[in-house]
Amino acid sequence: MRIIIVGASPLGMHLARDMITQGNEVVLIEKDEGLARELAEELDCTVIHAEGTHPDILEKAGIGDAYAVVACTGHDQDNILTGLIARETDVEKIIIKTDDEKFTAVARKLGFHYLINPPRLASTVIADALRGVNTIELSNLMRSDVRFTSVLVGKALTGKKVSELPLPKYTEIIGFYRKKDFILTCGEGEGGERRGEALLDEEDELLIVTRAEHVNRVCEMLKEPEGPPLS
Repeated sequence: MRIIIVGASPLGMHLARDMITQGNEVVLIEKDEGLARELAEELDCTVIHAEGTHPDILEKAGIGDAYAVVACTGHDQDNILTGLIARETDVEKIIIKTDDEKFTAVARKLGFHYLINPPRLASTVIADALRGVNTIELSNLMRSDVRFTSVLVGKALTGKKVSELPLPKYTEIIGFYRKKDFILTCGEGEGGERRGEALLDEEDELLIVTRAEHVNRVCEMLKEPEGPPLS
């Protein structure tokens, strides 16, 4: 399958090598001319020297036939813009890297489901290690077609009970983040109250487990409705 990687950051280069090794058709877009020339000689893939936020460049990269677009430049704004362009072409998987959690929140509000924040991931692992905790990677827990995803609560879901939210089969809301707290929604609380009866606030982040085939549907069912067209 064709995978377009925008940005030859350390993450982008490692990902390109891994995807090539797995037999995927990789197209790497990098705006630094020297680095693009170097990688074109090193990697067994198409390397385009250009700015990945330009629609015509993504078309040149074959975005219409791409399974996934991974935006991992060193600029969060560019990565989000690339994701917005890719979304207009109905790419199945759009993955966005952000280094600033403020832009992670922006990308989530824009409806992107696959977000990677390397500093946050690394700091969590290091903090756990300093506490003497051996963190289990989520990838080791996921077997078969099980997937975890998250959805940010907007105005349409604010005030609703977790138990009232529409979900497809084989899908459960494990809990939600509210600022720095994580609130479980399964079972009963210490006082015997049903956790699923918790009322949601705007900006809560739902943590959901489902099957791979239902990820997009879950996000569609819970996403904020589009407003009226501008006149």
